[in-house]
Amino acid sequence: MMTPRPILSALRRHKIAAFLIVLEIALAFAIVSNAVYLVMGRLQRMDIRSGIDERDLVTLQISSSGKAGVPSAEADLAALRTIPGVQAASAINSLPFTNSQWETDFTKSPDQNATGYQVSVYLGSTDLLQTLGVKILTGRGFGSDQYTDLTPSTALKAFFKPTQVIVSKAYAEHVWPGENAVGKLVYVNKSQGQVVGVMSNFIRPYVNSSGTDPSNFYVVILPFRVGPNLGASYVLRTAPAARERVLKAAVAKLQAMHPTQTVTKQATLSQMRREYFANDRAMAWLLLSTVIALLGVTAIGIVGLASFWVQQRTRQIGVRRALGARRIDILRYFQTENFLLATAGIALGCAAAIGINVWLMAHYAVPRLPVMYLPIGAVALWVLGQLAVLGPALRAARVAPTTAMRTA
Repeated sequence: MMTPRPILSALRRHKIAAFLIVLEIALAFAIVSNAVYLVMGRLQRMDIRSGIDERDLVTLQISSSGKAGVPSAEADLAALRTIPGVQAASAINSLPFTNSQWETDFTKSPDQNATGYQVSVYLGSTDLLQTLGVKILTGRGFGSDQYTDLTPSTALKAFFKPTQVIVSKAYAEHVWPGENAVGKLVYVNKSQGQVVGVMSNFIRPYVNSSGTDPSNFYVVILPFRVGPNLGASYVLRTAPAARERVLKAAVAKLQAMHPTQTVTKQATLSQMRREYFANDRAMAWLLLSTVIALLGVTAIGIVGLASFWVQQRTRQIGVRRALGARRIDILRYFQTENFLLATAGIALGCAAAIGINVWLMAHYAVPRLPVMYLPIGAVALWVLGQLAVLGPALRAARVAPTTAMRTA
């Protein structure tokens, strides 16, 4: 059975080389642990479920230039619904994956000092939930007679005076944990509104840095209709195969109805998601490339050092073989030696990984590194070390006793 004492004795005669490989492993462990955590965070953010039927949706927007722009969306929506393949159409004040959102704070009492619960507000038209594919879970939706048209002059006042509200499930659970939110009262300043329904979760326009943050789904809908003069977009529901055709027909329809206006945006929701997370995707690839390069450099360092030590210890290997050591014993010697060096590097790297994470938390608002990434990183470095040392160790195991003695 291989014991560490003779290995440690041999390493003391090569202190600088051993220290350098330990330092290299520690640095690799610290950087790789944090980089992999950041990559996983980016992937979680990109993979977040929006709660809407993205593959079925297209959107377009017309400019609101001129004295009044286009004040109402109803005529446009009626025309858009006549396009073959359009299953539903709605206006909406903002869209997921845009970073442009309307927000407010609701409180549970009219008290000025009451705790506020920030929420993203969607406004649209009567078919908004049906178009997006969002379901009412409890309570009810808004009736068509409950909607009020907003104009630039009335929008701000109405926005802060909600009478009825539909809230997302995530927001309801956040504000009223363990309770039925339907019938609850909410306040904006001293203006009172009532929750009439709880809907399935769908995402806010802006996605937080953490894809698992429940606040990504803190959403409410108010019964106000908005038009292009308030920057509203049109959302059309269709079959995925018909998206491009429907989008092209919708642009032509709007241009024919508003020859003095310009279609300023046209896209599928899937395309908007890809564009929104383009920077996250690029950062994930950059970090992944860094991890691969660093692991490669570490592996090369281990191979180089192990090869050097095999060459330097040819006589020692020959003596051990002459005294009856088997090839497997030589192989285990170098593997155990690498395991000890890797373990020392990992121990040092744990402290460095935590230090790097604390620095990232302080300067870049990165979440705390979960403890689970440390054992995962340790296993990865142990495996990498064993694979890297395998080639030189096998060459050492193949050295014949007589050849080793002559070389010496």
